[in-house]
Amino acid sequence: MRKSIVAGNWKMNGNQESIRGLLSGLVENCKKDERVDIVVCPPALYLQQVSESVAGSAVRVGAQNVSQFESGAYTGEVALQMLKEFSCEYVILGHSERRAIFGEIDQQVAEKFVAAVEQGVKPILCVGETLEEREAGRTLSVVASQVQAVIEYAGIERFADAVIAYEPVWAIGTGKTATPAQAQEVHAAIRSLVAEADKNIAATLPLLYGGSVNAANAAELFAQADIDGGLVGGASLKIDEFVAICSAAADV
Repeated sequence: MRKSIVAGNWKMNGNQESIRGLLSGLVENCKKDERVDIVVCPPALYLQQVSESVAGSAVRVGAQNVSQFESGAYTGEVALQMLKEFSCEYVILGHSERRAIFGEIDQQVAEKFVAAVEQGVKPILCVGETLEEREAGRTLSVVASQVQAVIEYAGIERFADAVIAYEPVWAIGTGKTATPAQAQEVHAAIRSLVAEADKNIAATLPLLYGGSVNAANAAELFAQADIDGGLVGGASLKIDEFVAICSAAADV
């Protein structure tokens, strides 16, 4: 059985005071549960504060991005070894905002994916289509291309220590959400694609849905056969919303 994962992507939000309050609420309300991993991914500057605040609790730490390079003259970048010093267990890679705003391409995402797995940090590989691509009927081909690019570079065996998050770009931060049926269709296609390379890895690979996940829609989304939790944006900054989403994942 696959364990559910709920990961909160705080993006470029928060300060020390607001994070202190948020973490206090999460630690108090999110108890350890073998059925679900709860992850928070703060801006890199706050990783130390977060890791210290959640130590010994049910909440795990993730990062929003990382360099593919071990060290060197890469101004502004953060290395995996640096993340590990702050107990990071997960790292988000290939988010649509990284692709669209900062020009990350599949090859770069694949290199980061390999680096993360080799350093023992679980990559949350983000894939998804734009509204234009969905309306053109290209959703499955776009998502397949993004996943296949990493499989070809990294090798299917590295997906044994990874997570894939399907995030339709048109649903991120817009309040629009793919219907459970739409989300399930893409998740099933991703699992099928991975199964072509390795059925065992496909069966155990956690697949998350992201795109305006909230307390009202989480249970129905997570009830789908191939959806194993969520990558949560805005709702992860609201204690009550995020706790409710985590509860929905545990109850599936």
